[in-house]
Amino acid sequence: MTFKNQVIYQIYPKSYLDTTGNGVGDLRGIISKLDYLADLGIDMVWLNPIYPSPQRDNGYDISDYVAIDPVFGTMDDFETLIHEGKKRGIDIMLDMVLNHVSTEHEWFQKALAGDPYYQDFFFIQDEPTDWVSKFGGSAWAPFGDTGKYYLHLFDVTQADLNWRNENVRQELFDVVNFWREKGVHGFRFDVINLIGKDALLKSNPVNEGKPEYTDKPLTHDYLQMLNAASFGKDEASVTVGEMSSTTIDNCILYSRPDRQELSMTFNFHHLKVDYANGQKWTKSPFDFAQLKQLFHTWGEKMSQGQGWNALFWNNHDQPRAINRFIDFKNFRVKGATMLAASIHLSRGTPYIYMGEEIGMIDPDFETMADYVDVESINAYQALLDAGHTPEEAFDIIQIKSRDNSRTPMQWDNTANAGFSTGSPWLATGNHDEINVENDQSGEVYQFYKQLIQLRKSDRLISDGTYQAAYQDAEHLYAFIREFEGRKLLVLTNFSNQVVDFELLTDFSNSEILVNNYSSYTDNQLQPYQAIAFVI
Repeated sequence: MTFKNQVIYQIYPKSYLDTTGNGVGDLRGIISKLDYLADLGIDMVWLNPIYPSPQRDNGYDISDYVAIDPVFGTMDDFETLIHEGKKRGIDIMLDMVLNHVSTEHEWFQKALAGDPYYQDFFFIQDEPTDWVSKFGGSAWAPFGDTGKYYLHLFDVTQADLNWRNENVRQELFDVVNFWREKGVHGFRFDVINLIGKDALLKSNPVNEGKPEYTDKPLTHDYLQMLNAASFGKDEASVTVGEMSSTTIDNCILYSRPDRQELSMTFNFHHLKVDYANGQKWTKSPFDFAQLKQLFHTWGEKMSQGQGWNALFWNNHDQPRAINRFIDFKNFRVKGATMLAASIHLSRGTPYIYMGEEIGMIDPDFETMADYVDVESINAYQALLDAGHTPEEAFDIIQIKSRDNSRTPMQWDNTANAGFSTGSPWLATGNHDEINVENDQSGEVYQFYKQLIQLRKSDRLISDGTYQAAYQDAEHLYAFIREFEGRKLLVLTNFSNQVVDFELLTDFSNSEILVNNYSSYTDNQLQPYQAIAFVI
């Protein structure tokens, strides 16, 4: 088995299952649901960071790379998770945040205390550049009372690491190997295309300075070093790079097998098609033509260049895709299965975000007091400052907040959705209607199981090429997969209307491999129908 025929399931540990009653999910909760995950058929579980952290950025500000945050449990719990997962054919993928550390990490604290060895672990200079932090404001902050400044591309408490320093690289390679020795085979590398910074950091007014540190050629050298020193020694390893503001050409290089860098790459362009004028905090219908064009361009070019995509609709930083792309009040179930088919039958490794497999939707929060996410709270104030009424501002937060995907997993229709006996850290969503107890035997879950099994059993789906089809059809997203003389035509209707089309002549004698409806009318797709023909 390779990463091409695997399916990866993402868990936001804080929200999966709480076994202690403190309102926060934990490792023991995940262990208790391994049979559920094995039934679904997934191969690997990606966990958001579970390391000690001040939690200024949801654990992506790490203060100790080789320990477990007590809120999630102990190292014994983690080792049990690895052991019990392997018994069920499930591996663990850890989130590696190697671009920056928390300013509470001992490396930064030693640097602050004046140790020149550790000062060279960071970017410290007399004059800041004009770069803008991805969290707003300058990307530089005063380095103690030295009169110098340190670089933080993200929060002020997240200091960027100097990969040019061989000692930094060795420390980080050792971190990956520490977890490999625990039995970890999967690694997701956070914003990894930002590590290749120049010796001299220069100002650049273009795009907030991003060209100076994004996708630099040196990044590829560093990834090859990381590969050779750690996970590349393990044939079963699966790696994915989160790529910030990246390009197809670079993603081909990051993921092409002969380059020996990573297995695959995440990009986020397709999840910005409902941003008015490129701005997140806006209310705008999604641009289907743009979505389709992005999928086709990335699908075809990555296929031609032998790169590999990580395919996903949902994650911990995004509102639920059903709310964004589907008339979910009328077609939640058909919409959920259509979205699943559109990526699980495509070329790349599909990722399922917890709750997606039962068609979870955004919560119906009623006031700003329900929100915990600092980005949402700041955005609400910024919207008010920009002249929006409280009602308008709240309306935008409701559809764009990261908390939409972070609500507790909905296990049953009891209080707190079966997530916790205590008070959950974030309010639960619509669990009276949508929950595992109701829906494990239902249409969405069973359709996901079918798609996962097909990827394991049919190399046309796991290994086939990608070619765009029906590019001019108004509501259809369609593509052709081909492998060793067999062809698959996948058609998905992204609208709540019946759509007529002309079946390609090549497929006139085809069989139906997948259909999210119980029937098919020739040359016609029902609302949110997904169908795949094979020859």
